[in-house]
Amino acid sequence: MFFVDVLETEGLGNRSHLAGGARSAVVVDPPRDIDRVIAAAAGRGVRIVAVAETHVHNDYVTGGLELARLTGARYLVPAGAEVSYARVAVADGDVEFVEDGLALRAVATPGHTPHHTSYVLEEDGRAVAAFTGGSLLIGGVGRPDLVDPRLTAPLARAQHASAHRLAAELDDGVAVLPTHGFGSFCSSGPSGGAHSTIGAEKAANPALLKNVDSFVAELLAGLDDVPAYYAHMGPVNAGGPAPLDLTAPRRADAAEIARRLAAGEWVVDLRGRVSFAAGHVAGSLNFEVEGQLATYLAWMIPWGKPVTLLAGSAEDLARAQRELARVGVDRPAAASVGSPADWLPEGTAPASFPRATFADLAAARARGEDVVVVDVRRENERAADGWVEGSAHLPVHEIRGRLDEVEPGTVWVHCAGGMRAAIAASVLDAAGRDVVAVDDGFAAAAGAGLTVVLPATAPADTPADTPADTRAGRPAGARAGVGAA
Repeated sequence: MFFVDVLETEGLGNRSHLAGGARSAVVVDPPRDIDRVIAAAAGRGVRIVAVAETHVHNDYVTGGLELARLTGARYLVPAGAEVSYARVAVADGDVEFVEDGLALRAVATPGHTPHHTSYVLEEDGRAVAAFTGGSLLIGGVGRPDLVDPRLTAPLARAQHASAHRLAAELDDGVAVLPTHGFGSFCSSGPSGGAHSTIGAEKAANPALLKNVDSFVAELLAGLDDVPAYYAHMGPVNAGGPAPLDLTAPRRADAAEIARRLAAGEWVVDLRGRVSFAAGHVAGSLNFEVEGQLATYLAWMIPWGKPVTLLAGSAEDLARAQRELARVGVDRPAAASVGSPADWLPEGTAPASFPRATFADLAAARARGEDVVVVDVRRENERAADGWVEGSAHLPVHEIRGRLDEVEPGTVWVHCAGGMRAAIAASVLDAAGRDVVAVDDGFAAAAGAGLTVVLPATAPADTPADTPADTRAGRPAGARAGVGAA
């Protein structure tokens, strides 16, 4: 009897899979921190005989090469992938035997990348599970724009064809087990769900319900921003990642923290946003360890810049180090565990800034205060859900490079829920601006009395790439509210 274990990497929205039988197993798209995989295999009492990559990943550093080296497993990588290390080059139809009655069959599914390959687990010749990587996801497909802009449209069409191939060749009851699609930016749009099958995807997945032209048009129109660090992941994975080093970083005292800040290095405070706002080292940046730490820190930090981590506990420090290593931010320059009292020179007061709600923002506007509202959500969020009238739009991943665009005054910064607003507030605070972090859900803005502008519906003869609020010449509508000051 076969088994499939799912290894979640929630911060990146990815899943790896350990699958096998009574004695042997294969790992599909392993994370960089392979100790989790080895522990899972030990818990099952199985030997890892093969490690399979569906593609050269653009969103995280793989642990596949090191896992294969440590276990002696065969390392399966699609033949079309250009890599600089020895591997078993896998082509469409190739079969890897796991143990008696259990095998893995390669199925070429280009689209997420040109060489993308899915793997079908077969028990006694019958397909039981499909490891679809970044091809057919739960409710969607992997995005086709991460390789080369010139290939985006052709790869989008290939995604449609690959999804239909899987649906045509596999029975409805076959489990669909993707790597991406649980919050990963490798997904082309919202997708998710804990479990799915080929039959369920036939009934709900746009790739299997729409004709190719409609599907491609909608797919390309809905593509989100690409995290900047993705540009580094492919080359790292193609070149062969170095083994992971999670030994504790050297500890820094207050004087060293001050020196590193003065040198222009990044000092990152991992504590929750409430604690950070109440008191922190001036110039430090707040990336909560409980948030999407790896995604946003790796997205925003200049690649290769030294980073010092400040944590409230040794456990938080270790967790952050592991998460950052998954995206290639290796070996913190230094670290310290404690509180601002431990990180500041004696006699130095911590910096702080206020937190607020959308109701507080509405009240400040009603009082006629000098309020600058900055929305740090992504463009697709703003277009879908509307925006506070009079707000400036600076996505959080762009704010460091666009500080000169923020108008004078007290900056009230918001996102969809508070986490990204806290990051942006820390950036503005470090730049010397007076800032208020709106720690509130965007859905509360209209009820608080703020006018929320909704995107217009474009007239039929208006070019699709014209901004929505320009098409109509005025806001399409607003939820009831007192309006902006």
